[in-house]
Parts: sequence; C-alpha cells; structure tokens
Amino acid sequence: MIEITDKPIAPEQVIMRAKTSGSGCVVTYVGVIRDNSHDKSVVSVEYQDRDGKAVEKLQALTADAKQKWQVENIAFTHRIGKLKVGDINLVIAVAAGHRGEGFAACQYIIDRFKQSLPTQKIETYADGSVKVGGD
Repeated sequence: MIEITDKPIAPEQVIMRAKTSGSGCVVTYVGVIRDNSHDKSVVSVEYQDRDGKAVEKLQALTADAKQKWQVENIAFTHRIGKLKVGDINLVIAVAAGHRGEGFAACQYIIDRFKQSLPTQKIETYADGSVKVGGD
C-alpha cells in the first residue's frame, strides 16, 4: 500500500499494512527531519505533491523492487506539508520471507526515493535561506 498524507505517520501502522502470514521479517526505514542540512540549521522541511503524481511514482518504485527481490509486500507512507525537526517524513516497510531480501529491497527503495523525489522538497534554514530540491 502506498500512501501520501498530510497527517503524522505511525510507523507501527505502516508495518501492520506490510506484514503477511508468509513474512519472516518486516524491514523498516523511518525517515526523520534532522536539525541540520548543508551545514545549516534547519527550521522546517516542506514536501509538496504539486503534480498529484507522487502515489503513481512510488507505486512504480515499489513495483520495481518487487521484480528485483522476493518480497511478500511493501507499504510506503510519505508525509507532505510543512514538517518540523523531529517529525517523521516517510516510513517504508518491506515484508519478506527472509531478511536478506527485505534489507536489499528496502535499501533500494530508499536510495531511489532520495535520487528522484516524487514530491518537491523545500528546506528552510535558521539564517532565512531556502533550498528547493533534493539533497
């Protein structure tokens, strides 16, 4: 299940959506807004789904991972809106029969997510500057 939300994310709910009766593990990645980026103090990070295609982009990403590794299920929730330091911005949960497949698929998904954000990212810093785009 892929979800884009403007509400706080509960990781345990994403895990519950991913796990199946055949799951030997659920490998989870929890992304958190940190207090610094590019040697600057972060005030907030905003994610926007401007083109309304974030779900579609994430579905393609998870489908690709399912073709590469034997996984039971993948749940991915990404939060949009203005987030503050410490807020969870995404949770990826990969259910697999074996941990090796689960870890590999989860690593792949987060790496691809970072390379090609499905949403627009806007970081605001304490010095008043703003950065639009990924890392």
